[in-house]
Amino acid sequence: MDEPLRDSRTLAVQLRDRIADLIKDEGLKPGDKLPTEAQLTQRFKISRPALREALKLLEQDDVIFVEHGRGRFVSALSAVQVDRPITVFESVTDMAQQYGYRTVNKVLSISEEVPDKRVAESLQLGPADRVIRIERIRLHDDQPILYCIDYVPRSLVAGRLYDIDWSGSLMALMDEYGNRPRMSAASVSAVMLPEEVVERHDLRDFGPALLITETCFNAAGAPVNYAIDYHRGSHFSFSLTRK
Repeated sequence: MDEPLRDSRTLAVQLRDRIADLIKDEGLKPGDKLPTEAQLTQRFKISRPALREALKLLEQDDVIFVEHGRGRFVSALSAVQVDRPITVFESVTDMAQQYGYRTVNKVLSISEEVPDKRVAESLQLGPADRVIRIERIRLHDDQPILYCIDYVPRSLVAGRLYDIDWSGSLMALMDEYGNRPRMSAASVSAVMLPEEVVERHDLRDFGPALLITETCFNAAGAPVNYAIDYHRGSHFSFSLTRK
């Protein structure tokens, strides 16, 4: 019998990954039927609503498909083994941990400001709205491996900026304010760090970066974060599937 799920990720994401592992460990092939909801709830000691949310995630990822009246089945995409798929939405903190990095977050600057046009459009802000801008570097063994800028609508975060600990997971912090990001629309490009950033923060050894720019949305579909993350190219690689 599997142990109850306990870690820092959301319950549905934990369970999604455990079911994906079950498919692999039990050698289920494309077209094979998944265990029933009753069997899965008993196996993972989990409620049926949580299970259905996890199954929905697997269906969205095309790992399984549903035939109404017959059940859920393993899809052809499940046979494609992809390490660190870029299509998986997760916090930068969780992503770095999955690579084996134990990062230390250094807050470089925190400010409240008027957003530029790009940020305002991405976060669907009005002319009078302001944002919180968080600039951070994430270190592993004293080496900078991530340079990140996040914009959050000021209206979503109560209190004074200097009373808030910005050094941890931004997702977890947003969760405290009832606006945890659940999905994002992202673009990816290979770049160098902006020269002004290199000079200001002494990042001459950072090298080429994989830039992921994304707008993150809460469960209701409202934009709650605009993120600009430079992943050090020597430390990160991502995969994808195409269909």
